[in-house]
Amino acid sequence: MRARFFDPDGSRYGLPTYPYGWARVWDADLATRAQLRELGLRPGGQEPVAQLMWRSRRAAHSGGVRIAWLYRISRALPVREMTAARRAAVEAALRARRTCRACRTEHDYCLPTSLQGCCPPCFEAAQAAEIAAVWAEETTAA
Repeated sequence: MRARFFDPDGSRYGLPTYPYGWARVWDADLATRAQLRELGLRPGGQEPVAQLMWRSRRAAHSGGVRIAWLYRISRALPVREMTAARRAAVEAALRARRTCRACRTEHDYCLPTSLQGCCPPCFEAAQAAEIAAVWAEETTAA
């Protein structure tokens, strides 16, 4: 199975390809975006120089194969500092996720998208009103 994803010269897949977990064995200067982020780095505009490939049930849409691009650590740049404007934008977005659309109350947790941006009491009230409206339509039509 691992031999299928082992192509260090890039002749089969276009980029040097390694099985999951083996890239750093062959070249210690390679890292994924997440690994770069842990090191306080970002790709900085460089193109991927290699890739990891592995089989996954989560990737049914692509034949059961997942890919992670690898970048050179030596060419990576430091992560940009958070500016005041960016910090304000993030805070506003998080505040919007905590605010109920119906009663406009701000909660200390992000409201789940399954409740359509409403807090549980408002969502239950909206569902009850919807059920009552459907029931009223059915009883008046009959």
